[in-house]
Amino acid sequence: MNKNQIEGRVDQAKGKLKEAAGKLIGNEQLQVEGRVEQAGGKLQAKVGDIKQAAKDKARDLIDKI
Repeated sequence: MNKNQIEGRVDQAKGKLKEAAGKLIGNEQLQVEGRVEQAGGKLQAKVGDIKQAAKDKARDLIDKI
């Protein structure tokens, strides 16, 4: 795993906690913040996934040479 994958997944988890806490205490702003943090985390994790896939593909190509 690379940095983007790890940080993205951590942000997703933090966002879920914020959203749940907001629901529990009835704070809609906290719920929205949680959803936004989850979306940002998903995006960052996806960027990390793409980078990792490109890196793996490059290694495969180099190994074939």
